[in-house]
Amino acid sequence: MKNMAKYPIFLELGGRRVVIVGGGPVAARKAEAILKAGARLVVVAERIDEALRGLCEGTGVELIESRYAKEYLAEATLVIAATDNAKLNSQIYKDCQELEILCNVVDSPELCDFFVPAVVKRGDLQIAIGTEGRSPAYAGHLRKKLEEMFQEEHGRFLAELEAVRKQVIKEVGNADDRKALLGRLVDDESFEYFLQNGSTAWRNRAGGLIGECKSKGE
Repeated sequence: MKNMAKYPIFLELGGRRVVIVGGGPVAARKAEAILKAGARLVVVAERIDEALRGLCEGTGVELIESRYAKEYLAEATLVIAATDNAKLNSQIYKDCQELEILCNVVDSPELCDFFVPAVVKRGDLQIAIGTEGRSPAYAGHLRKKLEEMFQEEHGRFLAELEAVRKQVIKEVGNADDRKALLGRLVDDESFEYFLQNGSTAWRNRAGGLIGECKSKGE
């Protein structure tokens, strides 16, 4: 089963329990991303570095300074094993399999139910790069290239598209016309118009295109 193609998703973690086992720098990096996703984070480690402790301060994170025990995984949506103990990491993965909880053991692709991609984020626009755990360094290299291609303007453009999309769905009744219009609104020409003329002019242009489409369908 491990050799099958992976199914990429963006997972809603808001309010869900996520457990990180480990208290060092790697655990801190993982915790930072998990907190940004709004999860209920639980950190389990015999020793928690000051950097990780500082990151979690005031966030509601549950810090459990204790040896790992299987019961700490209860009701978790995800578990990340980020210890420097290979035997312990393997045990955490085994426990997750028994509890049917998705697990990621850092730097051990063979002990992962999911992989954390390299991500380019521009507002609500997220571009994820995955290598199925084969080369995180290459994923990071590609991320840097994409960061040069996609700027903050792409995120702002997406925010404009969200509002106009709702208007198109509400006002354009024909499904084929909606699809064609949305295609025009998201293409490179539309983005370049947005860059050169700004949000207000772009919205006016989009409103004109919607009006033309409505007239055509009447």
